[in-house]
Amino acid sequence: MDLLEYQAKALFREVGIPVLPSQLIDDPREIKQLQVPYPVVLKSQVRTGGRGKAGGIRFVENTIDAIAAAQTILHLPIAGEYPQLLLAEARYQAQTELFLAVTFDYRLQRLVLLGSKRGGMDVEALLSGMQKVVVEDDFSSFYARRLAVKIGLQGKQVSPVSDIVEKMYGLAILKDLDSIEINPLAIAENGEIMALDGKVTVNDRAAIYHPDLFDLAQLRENGDNRSTIATRRPLTWQNPQGNIGILCDGEGVAATIWDLLCQQKQQPRNCQIIGAKTYGKFFSESHLEDELERGLEALLAAPETEYIFLDILWEENRMKIIEAAIASVLDFSPRPISKPGGDDRNERPTAAQSRQQRRSPRPQQSLKSYKTPPKIVVYLRGGDSEAMNSQPKQLPIQWTNNAEEALLLMKNE
Repeated sequence: MDLLEYQAKALFREVGIPVLPSQLIDDPREIKQLQVPYPVVLKSQVRTGGRGKAGGIRFVENTIDAIAAAQTILHLPIAGEYPQLLLAEARYQAQTELFLAVTFDYRLQRLVLLGSKRGGMDVEALLSGMQKVVVEDDFSSFYARRLAVKIGLQGKQVSPVSDIVEKMYGLAILKDLDSIEINPLAIAENGEIMALDGKVTVNDRAAIYHPDLFDLAQLRENGDNRSTIATRRPLTWQNPQGNIGILCDGEGVAATIWDLLCQQKQQPRNCQIIGAKTYGKFFSESHLEDELERGLEALLAAPETEYIFLDILWEENRMKIIEAAIASVLDFSPRPISKPGGDDRNERPTAAQSRQQRRSPRPQQSLKSYKTPPKIVVYLRGGDSEAMNSQPKQLPIQWTNNAEEALLLMKNE
């Protein structure tokens, strides 16, 4: 999975790699509220390379020119990909531009460090100066300094550049990245270093262990480093032959679960994304419960849904919230006998009706009163095993904090 530039730079910030103040733009009219000082560079946010030569990067001096450039870039396909967003950054005066990368060499089966003293858009010049250092043992600063020297750096430039390489390597290990690239890493006349562009590729097989990377797709960064989360839209995936409903708190997580179920010959039918989140935390418990109920009701609207797979981030008290939502939607009371040709699922109360009675005491009923109750597996990412095992469970839900076990539970059902 390739991240967009602004998503890669969000990771850079986490590990202390310097990046410029920036702002995301999805409508040219937002240029009027631009918080980044002019002169500004506007950059198309696409995953393919060659943006600069294709016209996807424009330098502008004022608001009028910026609006015109933004309109052009948003309607410009690059290798067939149209951008949904632009990244606006302050223009940076670089004296030297380097290329740095940490990538997994599948032939050697280890990470290697790459660097060139001629970074930027001139690919031939970049490749002609490319140097490689293979990380043969446990990583140390020696490897980073060795790369800096091999590409021709001297004196005071060696230490800060090798520090950037160390942070890149640490990020690659931490997030299971296939590659991380900075091109260019700019060095100003006063020695200041800045990552002007970045590219990150996440290992698809390891992606399930890093749901935070998928949430970056919703992250909005601006010049004062505050963030908001874009409104989540329901996924449109449908498989009429499927019998598994997926409910997740992130689109990337949902995509991974869908793919993994398909790989083990399971049949996901549809998917619901819940939550308006900020760094993994829902705004309130009541909001989460309502979102869960709406998502479950949407999945169970298809009578063919026999299994439900929930993938939710662990937080204190979350098990009780999930149980309450499931009890509300499934309604623990005997179902009416089906009429010939009828669908008894459609006769249960709606989630809206159940929510009104949610906190009213009622006797606990058994799922046996349902003709064909859905089988439910809940994977709580980062969950506390002891808390999950000790809490009394009123409903026949299978809980786990292990992704592989969750998928096996679905397979064994």
